[in-house]
Amino acid sequence: MQNSDAKALGRRSFLRAAALVAATPILTEASLARAAQTTAAPPSGMALHGQGPSVPPPGSVLINANENPLGPSKAACDAIARVAPLGGRYDLNGETEMLAMTFAAQNGLKVENIAVYAGSSEPLHYSVLAFTSPTRSFVTADPSHEAGMYAAMTSKAKIVKVPLAADYGHDVKAMVAADPAAGVIYICNPNNPTGTTTTKQDIAWALDHKPAGSILLVDEAYIHLSDAQDTLDLVAAGKDLIVLRTFSKIYGMAGIRCGFAVARPDLLAKLAPFGQNAMPITGSAAARASLEDKGLVAERKTIIGDTRRDTLAWLKANDYRVIGAPETNCFMIDTGRDGKGVIAAMKAQHVYIGRTWPIWPNAVRISVGTPAEMAAFKTAFKTVMASPAVAMEGHDLGGHRADLGHYPTA
Repeated sequence: MQNSDAKALGRRSFLRAAALVAATPILTEASLARAAQTTAAPPSGMALHGQGPSVPPPGSVLINANENPLGPSKAACDAIARVAPLGGRYDLNGETEMLAMTFAAQNGLKVENIAVYAGSSEPLHYSVLAFTSPTRSFVTADPSHEAGMYAAMTSKAKIVKVPLAADYGHDVKAMVAADPAAGVIYICNPNNPTGTTTTKQDIAWALDHKPAGSILLVDEAYIHLSDAQDTLDLVAAGKDLIVLRTFSKIYGMAGIRCGFAVARPDLLAKLAPFGQNAMPITGSAAARASLEDKGLVAERKTIIGDTRRDTLAWLKANDYRVIGAPETNCFMIDTGRDGKGVIAAMKAQHVYIGRTWPIWPNAVRISVGTPAEMAAFKTAFKTVMASPAVAMEGHDLGGHRADLGHYPTA
């Protein structure tokens, strides 16, 4: 009887998971970036010469999706070339297992702490589905990466948005206190879209004081680009958190796809009913080669950091308002006018920038590109900001600043 009950419970869990997965697509940074460009059509008289909204004209500057313009490393490309002829098999030589073993050894973890996915969007989505419900809410900073909120809509969970703290980090005390029935407290560190960081001390405090039965979902997609401390040791210590990692950012593999969910085995088991595609062996091989490429992270952090600092200095010198003290490959500018109109005007200049967030409708996100791309951004942005504001449908030209309250700005 007990076996029958267990089988029935397992079947119900599987069917519930299948229904939730089918209910909504898994949103990625790429899909959110495309959607923002589709809604930000060019102003009248500034059409992009017949190009569709999803096909940028040749020579366009794409700094709208937090991609790494440096692309995969040479070691990663060599690894792809090595395993590509084996692509007729799913994973004949165990590339994905070797990747998990390499990451575990480098970070003081056990292999059973690691689930490998094609990017970090899937485990983000599945973690929210697994730990939220109509009675267990999803708590997130505002603004922050939106994908988890869409997953929470699928699980019919209450979504609780908590404004960022005065330093634009996560206000962990307010997040922990936001709902005693929280299922997931989502911390994107560094934060997308602001590029700002939350201290490890604050994250550890949140773990110690969070509601019983909840988990912290710590998204470390951008961790290597900042000086923030990671939280993998908290996983090794058996804490109630799932850490997300991706190779899309500093490793330049956004189009190749590879990522991790890192957690206690029992927490990872909660994600299993939602499914897991076989990893492409090219993604696994490129990711392992990237991990083993000594000096790659430091080198790229310096290159992207130098370009970011140069751009921020230019913005400050020209009296444009950057929000907070960003440390990663994206930042936000309070334009003082309708942000979607700015996005559309920049698009007409063939410079594609990131989206707005409802809490700050005048603020636009900028991804850090190459020095040449950022030079083109500077020229286009200065032209747009010197021109009359353009209203998008449903937005006004009031020239009001983003609602930043008393918060300091860089």
